[in-house]
Amino acid sequence: IMSKYSTEYGVAAPSICEALLLALNDAKVLPEREVVGVLEDAAAAHENAGGFDLEIKEHKGVATLISKLSPAEILSEGNNITA
Repeated sequence: IMSKYSTEYGVAAPSICEALLLALNDAKVLPEREVVGVLEDAAAAHENAGGFDLEIKEHKGVATLISKLSPAEILSEGNNITA
């Protein structure tokens, strides 16, 4: 099922994660520094992922994308990183 909807999953996943980070921050469950930590951990997981050459290249690209996200922008009112 994943391969049939891979593009849709690829678009939905960041939207869901963004909504969760915003909700956790708004509810005072995760302060901004923890949101930064979540993003850093996610980037590091992809940066250090193994696999075949193509998989490693994709993981490095994901790590670069995550590293470019600004937590301040994500947490600012009305922002949407997936738009």
